[in-house]
Amino acid sequence: MSRTSFSPRASVDGASATSRKSKNEANVTVASPEFDAEVAAAAPLLRGTALTAAIACVAGTGFTLFGYDQGVMSALLTAKQFENTFPQVIVNSSEPANHATLQSFVVAIYEIGCLIGALSNLWIGDWLGRRKTIVLGGIIMIIGAILQTTSFSYSQMVVARIITGLGNGLNTSTVPSYHAECSPAARRGSLIMIEGSLITFGIMISYWIDFAFFWISGSSAQWRVPIALQIVLAVVMIAGISFLPESPRWLAKHGRNAEALAVISALDGKPHTDPGVQQTYIGIREAIAAEAHRGSDSTPLREVFTNGRSQNFRRAFLGVVVQCFQQITGINLITYYATLLFERLGIDDVKSRIIAAANGTEYFLASLIAIALIDRVGRRPLMLFGAVGQTITMVLLAVLGSIDSSGTQVASAVLLFVFNSFFAIGWLGMTWLYPAEIVGLRIRAPANAFSTASNWTFNFMVVMVTGPSFNNIKWGTYIVFAALNAFIIPIVYFFFPETAGRSLEDMDVVFALAYNEGVSPVQVSLRKDVPPAGSAEADEILGISGREGSLREDPARKVDSEKP
Repeated sequence: MSRTSFSPRASVDGASATSRKSKNEANVTVASPEFDAEVAAAAPLLRGTALTAAIACVAGTGFTLFGYDQGVMSALLTAKQFENTFPQVIVNSSEPANHATLQSFVVAIYEIGCLIGALSNLWIGDWLGRRKTIVLGGIIMIIGAILQTTSFSYSQMVVARIITGLGNGLNTSTVPSYHAECSPAARRGSLIMIEGSLITFGIMISYWIDFAFFWISGSSAQWRVPIALQIVLAVVMIAGISFLPESPRWLAKHGRNAEALAVISALDGKPHTDPGVQQTYIGIREAIAAEAHRGSDSTPLREVFTNGRSQNFRRAFLGVVVQCFQQITGINLITYYATLLFERLGIDDVKSRIIAAANGTEYFLASLIAIALIDRVGRRPLMLFGAVGQTITMVLLAVLGSIDSSGTQVASAVLLFVFNSFFAIGWLGMTWLYPAEIVGLRIRAPANAFSTASNWTFNFMVVMVTGPSFNNIKWGTYIVFAALNAFIIPIVYFFFPETAGRSLEDMDVVFALAYNEGVSPVQVSLRKDVPPAGSAEADEILGISGREGSLREDPARKVDSEKP
């Protein structure tokens, strides 16, 4: 049976609105001029490279906004006008001892908003779809940014940062999934690693904008304008997404098959009858069929906590762990407190800001290396390389911090640049790519909500304890993070499967084959003999061949078999 004779409207039992029709009606529907017309009518405005680039730009704008919002507070914490408006953030020997905690709290509370936003995606992500969720997140961020810009009290700033975080939590748990689901397997890694680079681009421009407005010391515009500028990025993201199609995998999951096929065709820049387009489409539909066998009473959220052939819990947990690992590396010691760290090294106010901005620039440039390597080298080698380098750097920072001379202070400043480089190559974009790749379609929205929530939970923990930690154990803080980075290395080596070069549906086959053979998914992921999704061999591994309504069954033969 050739793939081109597959009915695009074949039933996916329990996976869509079509499944609620009679099975006979769904199974006898074959490719027709009417269906071709539906596909043509649903064609996106852009096709091929233009569409791929547009999706990358809009997704990248979302992550530039994310990076900008992360970095903008770094230099503002010690800006004169910010301290005048919020004296609770001033930390020195003449101020109350709890100011270090209050300073950390106004920064870290943003992560709590992000956590709530990410968790809310458990319920609204699959309901609204990827595009509408991104729009909602952008609108909430605009509201939060306006409230931050107009703040006149510490409590108002705290509430405003929570609201901004809500929107960012929605976006960061949706944008990677949307981009991954709209990217070809061969370039998915590099395309999503661009998002990681754009996080650092946002951080970089926030540092330089902070430095530019540092000189406006007689007006509260010194800190209000840098915060307000994030609204521009949010508006661009919302406007851009309105011209883009919905994820084909979300469309297929919700029974909108003609639209799904039209989007796949547009992404590939080929007719919808092209064999490659059909294979991608069949692979998606078969993944849905394999995941739908649990029945309509089993929700995606409930299925996150199941294992069996799909290995859902294991896969979702890997996403949670990789996001946790990104944060416990200690990167946000630098991202949120770069200016303060350089000031603690004895560097004056102006030079600290210049070096922090230069640090952000180098961070962005280093992240470009990962784009070139991710699909050539793979995910696991880059994660291991980053973790080893980060461990060594943290050890050296602790050693130099214990000596505390002018020479070691310069060396420590250089090592902060080195740490950024290792992190940018190994872990920056990786933790937004990997959770979207590792889980199946049916649980992708709730699983990514959990993984993003993990990111923000540990982000909050790190940012919250950093100020008090440096005040109490000083250079010993680096020892803690050196140990945490060392812990990451064996976990990645033994438990993290490789995803490079495989379609999102291929990973379903990898985990099912590992389950069938009773071996580690890591071993299977490194093999070259795993059949691709959409093949008859993959059907058998997934356990969907021979079931009623198989997507590979000849529709004409099925019609004959159902005649009385």
